[in-house]
Amino acid sequence: MVVLGIDAHKRTHTVVAVDEVGRQLGVRVTQSTGTAAHLELVVWADRFGSERRWAVEDCRHLSRRLERDLLAAGEQIVRVPPKLMAHARDSARTYGKSDPIDALAVARAALREPGLPAARLLADHREDLVAERTRAINRLRWHLHELDPAWDPRPRSLARRKNVAAVAARLAGLDGLVARIAAGLAARIAMLTAEVNALEREITARVQALAPSLLALPGVAALTAAKIVAETAGIGRFKSKDAYARHNGTAPLPAWSANPHRHRLSRTGNRQLNCAIHRIAVTQKRCHPPAQAYLHRRATTGDTSTEALRALKRRLSDIVYRTLLADSADAQTAPASRAA
Repeated sequence: MVVLGIDAHKRTHTVVAVDEVGRQLGVRVTQSTGTAAHLELVVWADRFGSERRWAVEDCRHLSRRLERDLLAAGEQIVRVPPKLMAHARDSARTYGKSDPIDALAVARAALREPGLPAARLLADHREDLVAERTRAINRLRWHLHELDPAWDPRPRSLARRKNVAAVAARLAGLDGLVARIAAGLAARIAMLTAEVNALEREITARVQALAPSLLALPGVAALTAAKIVAETAGIGRFKSKDAYARHNGTAPLPAWSANPHRHRLSRTGNRQLNCAIHRIAVTQKRCHPPAQAYLHRRATTGDTSTEALRALKRRLSDIVYRTLLADSADAQTAPASRAA
């Protein structure tokens, strides 16, 4: 197995190939960051054989197009967190900092950590579109206020196409530069909303096929399930539910020395995954009776509402772990069932 570490930048990408023990086999620097340059990297990598894996430092705004092109070419990609790459660079014999040194550190970190998450693009792309739409909505609101201080659409209403269409119809009857800019923003918001809705439907279909049991859990909608599946990147890489809790940051950290045992909140782990579990906990706290009963029991033992919610998140982490294991087992047995 050859690992190709990539140090991604806006205008160039540096790739270093290493063998299974971390010895450098070759270096390649692209002259651009377009699709043609990315396909040239694939051609160059063929000299090292077909058993290869690409390791990209987790800087998604710089590497997203590269990841998309490599995935389309049938390549295998993993993302390396920057802190792992930094440790690999510090332990190397080379000194200083350069693009080849960083790319070599990425490759060696991927060798040392075989359970890194694979690249997931669809959910990230939807989040980018939603963030772009939010910025456009905020700008549109200020322009509407400039046109008429009494024109104040309800919060979150402009994320719906019919409300944006109503704003665009009203703007069509106004003259001036501000009205023209606002009309352009309204059209942009409508287009982004259509893209977001289409992506949501596609994500829902994919999650229903990948994790139907996860979707059946109370408080888990399609987008939350997609985030969990994408950030988990294969439940089989975790040896136990405790390892999974450590990864998602719901496992409390021990904090005592010659005193009664106590634990404190962990701020480590995958924060995207932690946020998804937090959304499930908040939803269950509002409308799921078993979770409400559990929170009540924790409160009677002296926990604050925040501490009780943290305990619920730790419990939900175990439930999500078991559910993902069940979905993974079903996915593996399904091809055999169809063949029979």
